[in-house]
Order: sequence, then C-alpha cells, then structure tokens
Amino acid sequence: MSAAAWVAVGLLGGAAAAARFLIDAAVTARTDHPFPLGVLAINLAGALALGLVAGAALQGQALVIVAGGGIASFSTFSTWILDSHWLADAGHTHLVWLNIALSLLAGFAAVALGHWLGGML
Repeated sequence: MSAAAWVAVGLLGGAAAAARFLIDAAVTARTDHPFPLGVLAINLAGALALGLVAGAALQGQALVIVAGGGIASFSTFSTWILDSHWLADAGHTHLVWLNIALSLLAGFAAVALGHWLGGML
C-alpha cells in the first residue's frame, strides 16, 4: 500500500471516529432512555455501509481506505459491548438482551441490504 493510502486511512479514520462521537452525542441528547440508541444507529449505518462496499466488490487500496479507515473507525463493537455491560450494571437486564439481539439481527439485515444494493451498482 502506498504512503498516500495510509495517510488517507488515518485521515478518514479520524473523521469517521469524530462523526461517530458527534452522532452518538446528538442522538443521546435527544433521548431520555438508558437504551444506547446512538450506538445502535451508528453500528447499523456501519453495517449497511460495509455491506455496500462488499456488494460493490471494492478492492485493493480503496477497500482498505473505505472499509478499514472509514467504516471500521465509524462503527464500534467495543462501545456496543460496554453499553451492554453498563445496562447490566444498572439492572436493565431486559435492555441488555434487547441491545444484543436487536444489534445482531438488525446488523445482519443491514449488511444483507447493503450487499444487495452494492451488487446493483
């Protein structure tokens, strides 16, 4: 991979991580519920985007830049798990299972939809 591609990964990754933070903060500020809707929205958008990339058969440096730098920096597995842990600590067991199930099921659906749409490109 070229040096320019690595710089692009870093720049896109930084921008995507900042966007993730801003979107999560905006969604969380508008909800008065312990369920992590911001992280759910971010991860579903990331799943859809990754499905699009896979369906469009992006390859090489472009794949690394978009999927590795952008989408991977935008979506967040660790925050999803940490939010589930915090829900459990707060005694919201039903929301833990809802968060896990909804994220997995809707995430698979988003990837499948993105892959289908990407294949049409």
